[in-house]
Amino acid sequence: MSHTTKNKDKMLARVRRIKGQVEAIERALDGDGGECEEILQLVASCRGALNGLMAELIEGHLKFHVLVPGQKTLPSQLEAADELMAVVKRYLN
Repeated sequence: MSHTTKNKDKMLARVRRIKGQVEAIERALDGDGGECEEILQLVASCRGALNGLMAELIEGHLKFHVLVPGQKTLPSQLEAADELMAVVKRYLN
């Protein structure tokens, strides 16, 4: 079972929240010219949500496809995977 299938409901909920954030940006731009600061905040929030989703997907891919569960994994491989995820999370934040 894929990690995206296993966490399907959780991921779909995140995507739906992101969709709502994008729709809020659209409404702000489509309305009477929402305040620039408000629109910037909406875009920043949406970007943060997308980055969080991306980090979760990358971590799942790493844990379930690179370090395959049930196969022998060296401690150095686990450490390298943790270090890589820390870098990815810092980059996305």
